[in-house]
Amino acid sequence: MLDTSTENSFILVVDDTLTNLEIISEALTEAGFEVATAIDGKKALQKIQHRLPDLILLDVMMPVMDGFETCKHLKTHPETHDIPVIFMTAITDTDSKVEALSLGAVDYITKPFHKAEVLARISTHLQLRNLTKNLETRVVERTSELNRVLQDLQEYQLQLIQQEKMSVLGQLVAGLAHEINNPVSCIYGNLGHALSYFESMSHLIDLYQNYYPHPVTEIQNEISEMDLEYVRSDLPNLIFSMKEGIQRIRDMSRSLRIFSRSDTENKIQFDIHEGIDSTILILKHRLKGSENRADIEIKKHYGEVPLINCFPGQLNQVFMNILANAIDALDESFTSNQSSVINSEIIGIPQVLIQTMLSEDTNNVLIKIKDNGIGMLDEVQQKIFDNLFTTKPVGKGTGLGLSIARQIIVQKHEGKLEVNSAMGKGSEFIITIPID
Repeated sequence: MLDTSTENSFILVVDDTLTNLEIISEALTEAGFEVATAIDGKKALQKIQHRLPDLILLDVMMPVMDGFETCKHLKTHPETHDIPVIFMTAITDTDSKVEALSLGAVDYITKPFHKAEVLARISTHLQLRNLTKNLETRVVERTSELNRVLQDLQEYQLQLIQQEKMSVLGQLVAGLAHEINNPVSCIYGNLGHALSYFESMSHLIDLYQNYYPHPVTEIQNEISEMDLEYVRSDLPNLIFSMKEGIQRIRDMSRSLRIFSRSDTENKIQFDIHEGIDSTILILKHRLKGSENRADIEIKKHYGEVPLINCFPGQLNQVFMNILANAIDALDESFTSNQSSVINSEIIGIPQVLIQTMLSEDTNNVLIKIKDNGIGMLDEVQQKIFDNLFTTKPVGKGTGLGLSIARQIIVQKHEGKLEVNSAMGKGSEFIITIPID
């Protein structure tokens, strides 16, 4: 009885004897198979080009192209390699059977045929092929499923790393900013009072000198020794300088609070320029020059962009990762041992250009961060966002920064993070974030 899984299978019968073709074709048709015939190997290969059979019955001794040659041809082509081939032969010597099997045939049938045997063997090999196909499909599906699970696990690990990192960093920076802010606010407020007190004392000195222009010798000597006029003229400048320094500390404290702000479960309105500026201020110490390069120049070209719905803390981390990488690239590019390979298009001053603008459809904000470093090779660009990929020496990088950055932009903000780079022409990262 024919297995239902093999019904309607397409079988190609190749034999140069018409009687054999008729007998086998009739038996296979009655059994529910779809049948095609060919009288030699060459014509069989021509028919296969139009439609691939599920199984081939192949005679050994044929003109033009015999069965062995035909089988060799079938097994050397990927599209026909897996088609089961059963040889039909009147030759009973063992060598011929061994050769047939060594060429890739799955079985052989000895002439004269026995209908039941032929149908049983065909049905068995069709079932085996179907099982093999199903197994291969399940392996592919299972492999794909495992790859998805692995990718999900890696992304989840990145989320945990990022959340833990931001949580610890946020607590540390927020606490530091709070501790700095208290004494700084005290100093900033008291400097105003100090200036007011000095002005009052200076007025009192003017009154004293007006009514007592000729004090005793000891007082005159002290005035001359301390250079009173210079002190009176310079002290306000000192107070203003201290006030400016304290203001810079206050700005840094504010930047730390902006950068480390905790994200809620929902997105909030945020000024990306404020986030970029706070990140630059935190990285300011890394912009200073060294014996290998000049100060890094930050050029900002901010467009008129609205507030965007986002997770500010996470977005600040993206700015930090990209800008820190740009500084690393400039450090590497402008060292003395790299100067010989830097393209002439790279100017002598290391620079980072930051641009913000609306997309053409005004639905997205574009943030472009470009350095004028040495750039990246194509193979590096293709892996730059991969988890744990890094070109930095051991201990200098984890390979997580850009991977986390892309996850934040793509998954958390439904945006895009792209890179354009060429050797000798620097690198540019382009962040696209929906406004709503």
